[in-house]
Amino acid sequence: MLVNTHKLKPRLLLFLLTIVIISPTQAQPWSLKQCIDTAQVKNKMLQISENNISIGEQRHKEAVAGLIPKVNINGDYKYYYDLPYQLMPLSTFNASAPTGQFKEAQFGVPHNINLNVQFTMPLFNAQILGGMETTKIGTDLSKLQRQKTEEQVFFDISNLYYNVQILQKQVVFIDSNLVNTKKLLQNMQLLKEQLMVKSTDVTKIQLQKAQLQTQREIVENKLLQLMNALKFSMGIPISKDIEIDPGIEFKNRSEYANQASVDIRLVETQNRFLKSELSTLKNSRLPSLSLYGTYGQTGFGYDVKPNDFLKFFAVSFVGVQLNYPLFNGTVTQRKMNQKKLEISNNNLQLSLATEQNTMLIENAKRTKITAQLIVENTLAQIKLAQTVYEQTILQQKQGTSNLTDVLLADNTLRESQQNYLSAIVELLKAELELKKLTGNLSN
Repeated sequence: MLVNTHKLKPRLLLFLLTIVIISPTQAQPWSLKQCIDTAQVKNKMLQISENNISIGEQRHKEAVAGLIPKVNINGDYKYYYDLPYQLMPLSTFNASAPTGQFKEAQFGVPHNINLNVQFTMPLFNAQILGGMETTKIGTDLSKLQRQKTEEQVFFDISNLYYNVQILQKQVVFIDSNLVNTKKLLQNMQLLKEQLMVKSTDVTKIQLQKAQLQTQREIVENKLLQLMNALKFSMGIPISKDIEIDPGIEFKNRSEYANQASVDIRLVETQNRFLKSELSTLKNSRLPSLSLYGTYGQTGFGYDVKPNDFLKFFAVSFVGVQLNYPLFNGTVTQRKMNQKKLEISNNNLQLSLATEQNTMLIENAKRTKITAQLIVENTLAQIKLAQTVYEQTILQQKQGTSNLTDVLLADNTLRESQQNYLSAIVELLKAELELKKLTGNLSN
């Protein structure tokens, strides 16, 4: 019997496609770079920093807009119940009237309408020019603040990521110790059945097993909390399941290019900002020059018949206005004195930040060197402790060592493991701190 291969192939493809869809995909562990790249897109603090940069740019554009001509339309309508009076010399009405005598007279009509277009354009204004420079520096400050926030996010994520890896490594050590303890417990139970050990010896091993299981639960709980904190820093939902690459990578770079840290550049930019404000205050004493003009219509109306009317008359002019501040009660001088003191404090802060950064870099380098040596030593100690433990177990089986020796060897092994993990933590912290202080955290 022959099989119709043309009908079989579509069915086979559909079957294979169904298997691919139904079979669960293996989740790939997240690297540190993936976590940081995700945070750059989804971290809300970084999004706020981006918005602050946009706000700074809009402020600068607002300052620049001060030089753009302004056009306003004004209009008003007035109805006079009582027309205004004016005193006129009596000689206006009677040439023979003596000097010093006056006669009141009402001027105008009840209805007054004004509608005009006003145009103003600054030709020179030191405060507007100073504001443009200051807001430009303010935008630079916002960018540096964004970079500082970015570095802090990178630092926090790296710190959390490394701590998760450390706890994962600790779980591996605990599981390894549990395997050893379970084997030891089986041996002790066999020896107890043969009446070669006491029941208290078995109980000691059972207690050690229970302690390891409790320790594992505690570490698992800490691991879950750190994973939640890491997801939060990345800006992803806590409910999202991710796995962290368990392999701890050491980039043993002895030296980093010593770039100015963000904190120092922030202080330097703040110094420029303060000096720009001081310059603006000094230049506020300069005269300002503006071009302005008006074109409009003025209407007069009378609503009593038979002389009712409404007439409009054009009014227009152009001019140049000069404004020179002669004296404002020393307010500007007091502001300048305050700004000079702020600049002095800023210079001291810059010197302090530079010296502190140098000191912290030196300390981080020394901590890193020491931590590297301790990592190497504790790793060798783990191997030795593991060898001693295995030899002690073998001797215990041969009857040449007792349970106390086994427990002591086991405690030594666990202590070596803990020292190794602590040394890794110190090394990673020193590495992160050194990268941050030298301005290489994002590299």
